[in-house]
Amino acid sequence: MRLVHQRDGEARTLASGVATETLADDVERADGPLSQARGLMFRRSIPEGYALVFPFDEPATRTIHTLFVFEPIDVLWIVDDEVVTVERLQPFRGLAHGLADTVVELPAGAADGVEPGDVVRLEE
Repeated sequence: MRLVHQRDGEARTLASGVATETLADDVERADGPLSQARGLMFRRSIPEGYALVFPFDEPATRTIHTLFVFEPIDVLWIVDDEVVTVERLQPFRGLAHGLADTVVELPAGAADGVEPGDVVRLEE
């Protein structure tokens, strides 16, 4: 499973299809209430190429905090594979919210270049 990014308006057709950038190739899903509540808390490090994906049934306002998160993180709020908001949160003091049916947490810097309107999707 990998998380891929396609810039808004920059889809280029290649022999293999549409050009994409891989944001993460080590993807974990936070499917249940316990894993969603825990998120990245208590992890001493977040490896490069890692993403934690929070899938939800429908769009709603989702809140992310970094209490007990030891490193800065990039957070994407996504609705129907389209990025709505991108934020970098600092350890222990970050708090943000946005509309999403999917939220993605990444190591800081992994979402550089991702902007609202871009497409980010999970590929099996």
